[in-house]
Amino acid sequence: MQYPVALRSHYFLSSPTSPASSEPSTPLPENEPKVTKITNCRILRDHKIVEKDSIWIQDGKIIDPNKFFWYQKRLPDVVLDAQGLLVVPGFIEAQINGAFGVDFSVPLDHDTYEQGLLKVLSHLKPRPGSAETGATVLGAHVEGPFINKARNGAHELKVLQASAPNGYKDFKDVYGFEEDTPEAQRKLSDDDLQCVKIITCAPELEGVLASIPDLVKAGITVSIGHSMANISQAEEAVKKGATFITHLFNAMPQFHHRDPGVIGLLGSRLDFPRPYYGLICDGIHVHPNSVKIAYDSHPDGVILVTDAMSAMGLAPRNCQLGNINITKEEDRVYIKNMDIPAGSVITLDACMRNFIKFTHCSLVEAVEAVTLHPAVLLGIQETKGVIKPGADADLVFLSEDLFVKRVFVAGEEVDLNAIDVEAVEKF
Repeated sequence: MQYPVALRSHYFLSSPTSPASSEPSTPLPENEPKVTKITNCRILRDHKIVEKDSIWIQDGKIIDPNKFFWYQKRLPDVVLDAQGLLVVPGFIEAQINGAFGVDFSVPLDHDTYEQGLLKVLSHLKPRPGSAETGATVLGAHVEGPFINKARNGAHELKVLQASAPNGYKDFKDVYGFEEDTPEAQRKLSDDDLQCVKIITCAPELEGVLASIPDLVKAGITVSIGHSMANISQAEEAVKKGATFITHLFNAMPQFHHRDPGVIGLLGSRLDFPRPYYGLICDGIHVHPNSVKIAYDSHPDGVILVTDAMSAMGLAPRNCQLGNINITKEEDRVYIKNMDIPAGSVITLDACMRNFIKFTHCSLVEAVEAVTLHPAVLLGIQETKGVIKPGADADLVFLSEDLFVKRVFVAGEEVDLNAIDVEAVEKF
């Protein structure tokens, strides 16, 4: 089986206290959702940091305070003092395999695991988040099985498929799409919503290029990765609708001046938008100089990803990634007895700090690489990755040095002190 990845829209870390402001409030009117005002904060809004601003929240959404006042004619019910922290949209993780002892590709019971990929994917359907249940699940990012065996990375060779001779039908059969046509698939109701949102595939394999337009019609983001594609094949994939590159520089041929391969997409001059690209910014998967080269080439395309696996957040140990034995050291994981990376153990806020260190980019650019850019990639930028009226009230509070201090999911604060790492280590 492959390793589907749940797209997580927040990152949870340490927690401070949550002081309430002394601003006046009014009693909650009957049947009206409470209104929370977060004051004394710096906010990332419209590509800039706004000082001493506030955020108003009602029923899990960010609201316009002027409309609230004039239409409801009352003050907020709760006022929270952010104490000058930077407030940014909830982080969006576009590639994560697990964390804190939990592997998203493996169900809790062995019998379900043995039934394979489709059973796993059924647990990763999009669902709303909350302060109690955690981050919103936006869907699954699946790598393979239509990837090149020469660049399999930590994927088991026996489950890979060397071609898709029947085009979209082969993808449908593998992933269990619930409708026969891309058009019908896109129109599924929320209850039947397809969980696969991103597919990583190798465009040089037979049938893959021809499948890309139908995958896009089905509402799936197509990503190029685990590939031996040359620049012509990579550019053809983008022309047909691929909009992402999976963990740039990894599981693909290295840059060559005569044929730059997939990496060369960052310098494409053809009449189509260059794709977004994922960067594992841990200083291990990609050298800091390479990170800087990618950023200088295409700064608007970077999406920071962790590619983290179940050992993230745990002490050094031997563990599993699906059926593969993995060794975790302090800052890295690799296939046991081999020098092949098997994901990472970094966190998104650490990726952000590294990105600034490696590239000298602006604070706004670093934050948007984990918020706005992945939201645009997934087509959800009206509700995720932004702070504006109508957007989901998913918020991360950051210190001056970009460590997570507070997290809100759907307008409710998460009790970060309640996350028991020792408990999940026993999982």
